[in-house]
Amino acid sequence: MEHDHLAGLLLEQAGDAQRFIVAIAGPPGSGKSTLAASAAETLRRHGESVAIVPMDGFHYDDAVLRDRGLADRKGAPETFDFAGFRTLLQRIRMCEAGVAIPVFDRTMELSRAAAAVVEAQTRLILVEGNYLLLDEEPWRELEALFDLTVYLDVPRAELERRLLARWHGHGREAAAARHWVETNDLPNADRVMRTRREADIVL
Repeated sequence: MEHDHLAGLLLEQAGDAQRFIVAIAGPPGSGKSTLAASAAETLRRHGESVAIVPMDGFHYDDAVLRDRGLADRKGAPETFDFAGFRTLLQRIRMCEAGVAIPVFDRTMELSRAAAAVVEAQTRLILVEGNYLLLDEEPWRELEALFDLTVYLDVPRAELERRLLARWHGHGREAAAARHWVETNDLPNADRVMRTRREADIVL
């Protein structure tokens, strides 16, 4: 299974590092969160300390997006607090004690501040998000913060199927779900697939 394969690769690459930070990137709907959670579970069974850091916690609030005229682009790179995200990763990179991280709650469509904590002794950090490998400014500044990068390569038609199912599951009517996927999610996916740096591992 992919998560077992990935966990094995991470252990091999991490060696005896005190802290090892892995970027798990891919377009929306590619399965980043699922893979990160499964890999973390496998790693913990091997006795490793693991934390998952989702980029989605740095979504701007809907009120901010409305003020900036970006409400219809939620999920695009410019709708994230990049500077806050970069600062968080820098603190994690430095092994600061008790780094609080925000977590996005899709049921409420907002981020919960300090919803999880990365402890100084946590060795493996799995960072997951759409734009971790985006070869655009300012996102390319993240490259130096990762020890290993993983990209999930999923066919566009499968992404579309998964994204439609996601929004149906969150209660959107079929027409509204399709409109959002076609005008927002898939353009974001195309941007990820078209404009990304090479990853160390492609799954």
